[in-house]
Amino acid sequence: MTAEQRFRAIAAEKIMIFDGGYGTSIQKHGLTEADYRGSLDLAKDQKGNNDLLCLTRPDIVEGIHTAYLDAGADMIETNTFSSTRIAMADYGCEHLVRDINIAAARIARRACEAATAKDGRPRFVAGSIGPTNKTLSISPDVNDPAFREVDYDTLKADYREQCDALIEGGVDFLLVETCFDTLNAKAAGMAAREAEAAAGRPVPLMLSFTITDMSGRNLSGHTINAFWYSLRHLKPLTIGVNCAFGADLLRPYLSELAKNADTLILAYPNAGLPNELGQYDELPETTASLIRQWVDEGLVNMVGGCCGTTPAHIGAVAKALAGHRPRVVPELPVVTRLAGLEPMHIAA
Repeated sequence: MTAEQRFRAIAAEKIMIFDGGYGTSIQKHGLTEADYRGSLDLAKDQKGNNDLLCLTRPDIVEGIHTAYLDAGADMIETNTFSSTRIAMADYGCEHLVRDINIAAARIARRACEAATAKDGRPRFVAGSIGPTNKTLSISPDVNDPAFREVDYDTLKADYREQCDALIEGGVDFLLVETCFDTLNAKAAGMAAREAEAAAGRPVPLMLSFTITDMSGRNLSGHTINAFWYSLRHLKPLTIGVNCAFGADLLRPYLSELAKNADTLILAYPNAGLPNELGQYDELPETTASLIRQWVDEGLVNMVGGCCGTTPAHIGAVAKALAGHRPRVVPELPVVTRLAGLEPMHIAA
């Protein structure tokens, strides 16, 4: 069986569990700039360059993976949210992009194999692809609406470099997450499909939208269903939503998506909203209770956590959802589905 076939077989029987936040767990180690830098000769300060730890402190990254797997995760993501040339330019680490992604994939794969060796349960690795800190849809200059800091071809090429390296490192899937700009997600999706074809093996795509305000839209102005209609041609294994607000505030948007997406849904919220110090106070049991409401309404096939969540949160979620049935993927009528900022149907 392929990874996709195994994944679908498990998803048909139970709610699958994804992992949680990495920044939160890394911060608990109290690392210094020297810890991030290691023996690398780099010109810029590396404090906060979490992805670089895949090269300089792989023990910390693997320890976090293992904690999530021990908490009940069926799938973990690589520690590569910012591992593109565009994002790594902030740290002067563009030349390390390939090495970081390959190392991250191998660390995650090693952790999964160790977990499976303990109990026989299949585990999966998703290559994490963040949205970068640039947008294709919006000008950063209020005085020049036509200005863009990056063009589509450049962004797609950067995503392609990351996808190629993640696949070489051995990921099962490619997860394009925290999509605040739908056009960025299109560039990443095309890069992922091209990398899959070049690799000569199936590497299914996963896509995750993020809401930027209470209107339920991402930064480029798309509703969650408009986002789905704009990207469904990529035939993703999962579509969903992550980050944004807590599970309670995401529920109505997730409910809309569940009715209109004829594929599996993966959703992983923040641990509520941050306090005035930027910290997340929501307890694991609270997060689990709120996500349980999603399951009771039949909204999801796989769940996890984003900012502020820890292995304790994922453990609580796994315990709360044990034995519960997953969402049934709907069979939708064949109509033309288009999207501007809003979704549109054309039916005979």
